[in-house]
Amino acid sequence: MSHVRVRFAPSPTGFFHIGSARTALFNWLYARHTGGTFVLRIEDTDKARNTEEALRVLIDGMRWLGLDWDEGPEVGGDYGPYFQSERQPVYDEYLQKLKDAGRTYEKDGAIWFKLEGERYTTYDDFKKAEVEKVKTEPVVIEDAVRGRVERREEMDFVIVRRDGSPVFHFVNVVDDIAMGITHVIRGEDHLSNTSKHVELFKAFGVEPPVFAHIPLILKESGPGKMSKRDKGALIEDYESRGFLAAAVRNYICLLGWNPKDDREKMDIGEIIELFDFPGINKGNSRFDEKKLSALNAEYLREMNIESFTFLARPILAAAGVVSEEESEDYLQAVLGLCQPKVKGLDDLPEFVGYFFKDEYPMDEKTGERIAKKADPKALLAEVVPVLEGVESFDADGLHVALETHAEAQGQKVFAYFPALRYAVSGQGGGPDLLPMLAVMGRDRVLGRIRRFIEAS
Repeated sequence: MSHVRVRFAPSPTGFFHIGSARTALFNWLYARHTGGTFVLRIEDTDKARNTEEALRVLIDGMRWLGLDWDEGPEVGGDYGPYFQSERQPVYDEYLQKLKDAGRTYEKDGAIWFKLEGERYTTYDDFKKAEVEKVKTEPVVIEDAVRGRVERREEMDFVIVRRDGSPVFHFVNVVDDIAMGITHVIRGEDHLSNTSKHVELFKAFGVEPPVFAHIPLILKESGPGKMSKRDKGALIEDYESRGFLAAAVRNYICLLGWNPKDDREKMDIGEIIELFDFPGINKGNSRFDEKKLSALNAEYLREMNIESFTFLARPILAAAGVVSEEESEDYLQAVLGLCQPKVKGLDDLPEFVGYFFKDEYPMDEKTGERIAKKADPKALLAEVVPVLEGVESFDADGLHVALETHAEAQGQKVFAYFPALRYAVSGQGGGPDLLPMLAVMGRDRVLGRIRRFIEAS
């Protein structure tokens, strides 16, 4: 096994944001690409927000995306505990190391980290006061994505608050050291923290890990980073809407990474093989739900009908479209027609409802458009005896019978199709008409046409 150890260290807040999912995914991909170890570490020191329910949302979301972890909650490992709330003895030990090295002092009830360098006092316009600064050497970060970055920390900073709780910068570095983390892959918004972290690594006498700061995900429209309040931001929403986890995962891969060719739809095995830091973009990525939906539709079209039906049945049942007694053969036949057309599983109830319910909405604009060209009831009255007499009620048999009738009337067969579709579905579009009629069956089709003709 590789020596590579990466970690995803979220704070469970009750949401699994697409940006967090992308960070988890990139760490997971790098671990799988290198044969390394993927660690899940939970930053749960905010007792008011970090509930068991919030943790469950996070873990369920990761499992849904297929992001299994090698160490962490529900798995264990040699570097636990994997909850920050259980690691206070570790933090106490490392804090004592800094104290013994003369790198801390107390002020205003908090414990501060003391930078090394010549100290001087200057007036700070931002603070509107005299402040003490330190002439430090610049911190050079050879970032695996951003390239060479130089930053300078000029002021000491708090590592333990007045209430005794350790600050993010301190516990983050301590945990990375104690858990042997070799690569830190995280959002670009953390780059501003990295000089503080490097100063802490140096104070502990530890070589910093390799840093890789990945680009931000921008909201779908307008400026700014995508937040949990933006449309399409929450992973749990995609699961509830019937998106395929493989499609969502594939799309998230492409938010900030590409395989250096034009491919978008890729098997996860391919992505693992190709994923590496040179493929990560420096520029920010803009979220696009239309692209995600299109990718999801591609995945849906490629599923075998048994799997597609397995996913579709509970969604249709929840919407009241099908009952538990609905024939599996009829359901599969209907879904086989709709699978190439439908964009997402959440569209299915509206898309296929008329196959199962004799009461269905009639699209008025479609009806008006058809009536402008010809009287639909007159056209349908012509085809009723044709449909009654067709020997084989399948797509081929229907086509031959309807075409023979149309030629006898001096018409094109397609002249009858809009009225036929409208009468049996209430819609102006949908699956191919003749296979649709064949699946519905002679009795259902004729019953609907007669009701349409008889309606005032």
